[in-house]
Amino acid sequence: MELTELLKQVISILEGKDITYMVVGSVATIGYGDYRLTADIDIVVALSTDQAGALCDSFPMPDFYVSREAAREAARMRRQFNVIHPASGFKIDFMMARSDPWGKSQLARRQRIQIMPGVPGYVAAPEDIIISKMRYYKEGGSEKHLRDIAGIMKASSGQVDRSYVAHWAEELGLKEIWDVILKRISETPEEE
Repeated sequence: MELTELLKQVISILEGKDITYMVVGSVATIGYGDYRLTADIDIVVALSTDQAGALCDSFPMPDFYVSREAAREAARMRRQFNVIHPASGFKIDFMMARSDPWGKSQLARRQRIQIMPGVPGYVAAPEDIIISKMRYYKEGGSEKHLRDIAGIMKASSGQVDRSYVAHWAEELGLKEIWDVILKRISETPEEE
């Protein structure tokens, strides 16, 4: 199974079950024009413990591996669980929607776009992907997050609300990282 097929299937399941979701991470970055290889699909969901069991039923063995208990616990504790497609090696990480002010804003601002050819779905707004990537960078220091941010800024330059990012960067303790990103972007020569 190709990543595109799996993403299409997952979105169909979520929308069929009326589960509020948004694609985040690398796949969302692809949706905004910065393609890179990935073996996982990250999705934020607003999921109750009852919905968790029903969602798991949509990923039957042997095509998928998912722990129903882990999914219900993740929904109850507001954590994450995953579904694995063993034949392809792809993994779907379902992360519970945050209930803090930024988490609520992030879910309210999601956008329906063409994520990949033939795959429409909801993704986090580019500003919220940037904020998430800054948080991941702060936690682990991986340059891939800064590259992803640069790619989003380049592909969506006129569409990124920098004041929104600056506001949440200040609120979430990410201002220094945001300042570094802005400096890097200003120093990068424009392509002709």
